[in-house]
Amino acid sequence: MKELLVCLLFSGLYISAASQTTTWRAKRIAPAQSQNESNSWINFRKDTDLETVPQTAVAKIATDSKYWLWVNGDMVVYEGSLKRGPNRQDTYYDEVEIAPYLQQGKNTIAVLTWYFGKDGFSHNSSGQAGLVFECDAIGLVSDDTWLGKLNKAFETTVNENPNYRLPESNIRFNAQVDNFDWVMPDVSFKGFSRVNVLGEAESAPWNKLWLRPIPQWKNFGIRLYENHDIIPAGGTGEWIECRLPYNCHAHPVLDIEAPAGLVIRMQTDNFDYMGLDVASVRAEYITSEGRQQYESPGWMNGHVMKYLIPEGVKIHSLAYRETGYDCEFTGYFNSDDPFFNKLWQMAARTLYVTMPDTYIDCPDRERAQWWGDVVNESGEAFYALSPSSAAITKKGMLELINWQRDDGTLYSPVPEGNWNRELPGQMLASIGYYGFWNYYINTGDKETIEKVYDGVKRYLDVWKLTHDGILQHREGGWYWGDWGVEIDKQLLFNAWYYLALKGYLNMSELLEREGEAKRTRQEMKAFKEAFNKMFWDGNGYRTSAYEGKYDDRAQALAVVGGLADKEKYKPLLDIFKTSYLASPYMEKYVLEALFMMGEAESGLKRMKDRYYRMVEESPYTTLYENFGPPKGEEYNGPAGFGTNNHAWSGGGLTILSQYVCGLEPLQAAWKSFKVKPRPGNLLFV
Repeated sequence: MKELLVCLLFSGLYISAASQTTTWRAKRIAPAQSQNESNSWINFRKDTDLETVPQTAVAKIATDSKYWLWVNGDMVVYEGSLKRGPNRQDTYYDEVEIAPYLQQGKNTIAVLTWYFGKDGFSHNSSGQAGLVFECDAIGLVSDDTWLGKLNKAFETTVNENPNYRLPESNIRFNAQVDNFDWVMPDVSFKGFSRVNVLGEAESAPWNKLWLRPIPQWKNFGIRLYENHDIIPAGGTGEWIECRLPYNCHAHPVLDIEAPAGLVIRMQTDNFDYMGLDVASVRAEYITSEGRQQYESPGWMNGHVMKYLIPEGVKIHSLAYRETGYDCEFTGYFNSDDPFFNKLWQMAARTLYVTMPDTYIDCPDRERAQWWGDVVNESGEAFYALSPSSAAITKKGMLELINWQRDDGTLYSPVPEGNWNRELPGQMLASIGYYGFWNYYINTGDKETIEKVYDGVKRYLDVWKLTHDGILQHREGGWYWGDWGVEIDKQLLFNAWYYLALKGYLNMSELLEREGEAKRTRQEMKAFKEAFNKMFWDGNGYRTSAYEGKYDDRAQALAVVGGLADKEKYKPLLDIFKTSYLASPYMEKYVLEALFMMGEAESGLKRMKDRYYRMVEESPYTTLYENFGPPKGEEYNGPAGFGTNNHAWSGGGLTILSQYVCGLEPLQAAWKSFKVKPRPGNLLFV
């Protein structure tokens, strides 16, 4: 007899709602020699005396773009600040508790800032480097009594620089020029001078400062590599490959003895595995004389950290620091089939590596908040991660609406500085049933729904209907439906629109907007009738201009959205058994459709067929961007699969949790929920 075991671990979700109202006394400061050049690093220092140490001392800190904070020589914040911005004009600031690091008498505050100085798919450069620091509890504000200097030890690499999507530059540190002694109290330091006041804390070009809505990054500390016992004792002039335990955000560390002037190169296996036009970030270190330790402050990601160390360098140790979003892996999945167990674990690891400042698509090529990816990521997080992970979805929702254009259109990725094209399908997905509404049903955060509601309506109003009751043809800025071939785009957009209406109806009912709710119900009823009249041909859905196979993606959205009634399931099932057009982004919805149709065994079979190469033949702990060719067919290595850690590929995690284990909320914040397992041919889950 088949045994079914279902285990539910649940804890309530907590969403903070900090006020954005604050009065600033601090000034925005920068050294006189600061020229606002890209990849600029600046040292700031301030000594202050305290008669008593307060029980709490919250420092408010803002910069463009990143900072590291020491108090009395102790590291307090490792890579603080968020990429700009909460909207097109403004900047984020952090709140940091520094009381545990203070002492009676003299105290030394040291801040290293990194000014990206260029735009990217995830950052809107202000055009001005600097620092704002305010701690009322100790009476300390940034002003012209602070000391600062441009840190010229940080240099820019000559070649193989990151592609244009990334605002970060490669990090090159010349230890012949400077070191980090300046962060310590009671040491002699040179080159500092009184800083200039650039303006009020909240003045152009940083403008209003918004409180950071997500936690500071988790610092896992410095760790040894998996193969640390076979790392050579000296440089050979060839790459030394150091294995990480899994794909993660890693900062390379070295402890060496060397003559001055030698160049050490550090990068991961993900730096350039797709070609020079999409190079990620790397690091260089120029040695000083003697024994020295160095840690590159910017994160990279991959499965292997590689060091190119010249001959003549003695290696005492090579190590790394891991950082990541401050949450825990609290969910899990286990069954009698190791394939699905491994798929779930790889999806969870993929998810975690794609959530630094924002949810991102990939941690190497772009680091950008594409909302097609975010919808899949946010759904997975409620099953895999602890409640603090919900804050990054909330941040993304508010950013998306705060960047809305005057004409009502939305686009992603945002924040951004060099991208402005709307992907209509992704935007409809973001505001709809699987996007904004799924966030609410898992968190109960009504306040955020209230904040985004008007923006959702404005975007829906961008879309117009024909006299036949379906969407007018509209391509947006990028007429994109999915990766792959044979994409019935207009059919997809119509299905996404209905799901957006479904989410909007739920939001209208939640907020008691009775007029909008009534109107939307009527529109959904009429739209469903028109959709089936215009697109159903007896064997499946298609638009008249589309000539390819039946698009499995569009059929899936029709099922999960409720456009397809049960009498259409049989021919749709035939399509799902023969059409394999969906990328991993859209495959989640195809699998969901199968489970909603009561076809659990078919859903599990398709999941294994589609993900087989990613799971069983991949050398990685994370999931590729694309499926690549089917099992048994030739392919051209990892490049054929796109990036090897891509956010949108983890939808199987949600399916295994929500449908196979059968755990799903019925009321907001899981006040009530159902347990309805669909194990298919699995013996236990």
